Parts: sequence; C-alpha cells; structure tokens
Amino acid sequence: MILFDTRDLPAADRVEAFHAAATGMTVPFRIVHEDPDGDVHARMDRWDFGRSSLFGTHASGFRLIRTPRHIRMGSLPIVALVMQTQGRGLFETQGHRQVVGAHDLVLNDLTTPYEFAWSGDGTSRAFMVEYDQLALPADVVREASRDLRASPLYGLVRHHFGTLARDAERLSLDAGADGLAAAGVELLRALIVSAARDDRYSRPVKAETLLTRVLAYTRWHLTERDLTPERIASAHNISVRSLYKLCERAGMSLEKWIIEQRLEGARRDLASPNGRHRTIASVAHAWGFSAPGHFSRRFHDAYGVLPKDWQRAARRLSEAPDLR
Repeated sequence: MILFDTRDLPAADRVEAFHAAATGMTVPFRIVHEDPDGDVHARMDRWDFGRSSLFGTHASGFRLIRTPRHIRMGSLPIVALVMQTQGRGLFETQGHRQVVGAHDLVLNDLTTPYEFAWSGDGTSRAFMVEYDQLALPADVVREASRDLRASPLYGLVRHHFGTLARDAERLSLDAGADGLAAAGVELLRALIVSAARDDRYSRPVKAETLLTRVLAYTRWHLTERDLTPERIASAHNISVRSLYKLCERAGMSLEKWIIEQRLEGARRDLASPNGRHRTIASVAHAWGFSAPGHFSRRFHDAYGVLPKDWQRAARRLSEAPDLR
C-alpha cells in the first residue's frame, strides 16, 4: 500500500511534505536532504503482516536523525530490522557506525537515538516489531545491533527477509501472512540472541525457534537436489531422529512438506513470464525433481492439472488482449 509519493507534488513542496509524512508514520526525527534545492523525491509503502509491518522507502539522498529530544517527544517500543535494497547506507547508534551495503541487515532500536543516511537514490525495507513480541530486554537488543553479522544465523535471516522484501505485496495478501510474520519474529528473536551472545536467553530461544529455523533453512535450499534430512539435521546440530520428532510434534511430515513447497515453487515458475517458455523437465529439475514423469504425477495430484496444461493456460492468459 502506497503511503506517500512525491510524484504528484510540486517540487517546492516536496521537502516539507516528505518530512511531515515520514514523521507522522513512525516516530519523531529530523530529515536533512542531500540536495534540498535539487530533485528531492520519495515514495513510502507499508505492508501489514499480522501485528508487524514492513515499511518501504525509496528516496533521493537524505540523513535521518533521531536525537534524545526526539526520544522524549515520543518513543514507540519498536525494533526495526532494516534491509538496504538499493544503494549504500550509513547507520550510527550508541557511538557505533556501520556501512550498510546492498542487502545488508541492521537492527534499529527506535527507543534510542540514531542516524541513518544514504547518498543518491536509495531503497530500504524495515520490518517493524513491537518489543513485547520479542520478549527480550533492551540491553540484549542493543548489544546485538552492534554487529548482526557476528551471528551464524545472519545469512539465513537475511535470505528470509530478502524474500519478504522482494515480494511484499503478494505475500502480505496471502492467507498465510500472519504465520509468515510469526516466523519472521521468531527468526529475528533468534538472530538477536545469537548476535548478542547472551547466555541467559540463547538456550531457551534456540529451543523455541528451532522448527522455524529448520523450515527457513529448508526453504532457502529447496531447489538443491541434495537437500536431505541428514543435511538439515546436521546444519542445526541435531540428530535425524530429533529432527523427525520435532516435525512430528508440529503435526507435519518433513518429506511431504518439502515436496509441497517444491511443487508450489514450480507452479509459480511455470506461470511466470520466463517459465511459460521453459520445458517442463527444466522446471522440474530446477526444483529438485529428477524425473519429469514423477514431477508431472505429483503436480497433477496436488493441483488437478498437468504441468504442461497449467503452463499452456498461463501462456494463453498472458497473450490475451487487454479489453479494459
């Protein structure tokens, strides 16, 4: 959902409008534009995922400053996991400064002073989570914000939120959006505890988030044909037996879930602009199915149509004239 866009505003009104819109949506802060007399432009979007929200900002260069005075004016108990998706950002909080490259993550506690900036055109996505959802004290969150990359979970969480950022519109409207948000909060919680290296929380949080981390890891590697229960268990330092018990307690079959996720990925690919012209065998192989015939039977059992017919229907729909 578009919250604000300067495209329809006169150039002279954009600086003031950008500041008013941005501060009205989150918390008080000050914005300093890189070139206030130049081509100032901005667009802000929001997608809701349960109690959490994903905010998108695309804008010309600026510096956002939140001072102790702003904290006193209003301080929502919110933590933001921010991904820079275009350009290079600069983030500073608690005397610690870090450069934020494309697809890097930073953790921003909105109850503390901070600065965030980029030069030229840039884009970011911020997953906003209320403190009570994390059930972690502020000192743990702030310690983790110094260096999220120190956690071995960083790559896994970055992949999860990267997918969320790329496909926010479709995923926010999906029936499973609330579950996706809950998984995102659990992953963020595990990342924070891991990066903070706080023994008070690491063991219980690891246990509570194990299934979420297992499923996130599995989604990340779905297209790899050597994705086996043994590999998944090893990546999480548990036995295969423990892995199966974990899934059983959740009322799910790991192998069945993997096949369902692969079939859904293949179904999306076959209907995509590029996938409409690929062979069924290449799509099947890309999603971990070694035999096209086996893939076609599985696909038909799941969706009631053969993959070639699904692909053909998608191609016809794309080629139909627009009668609007």
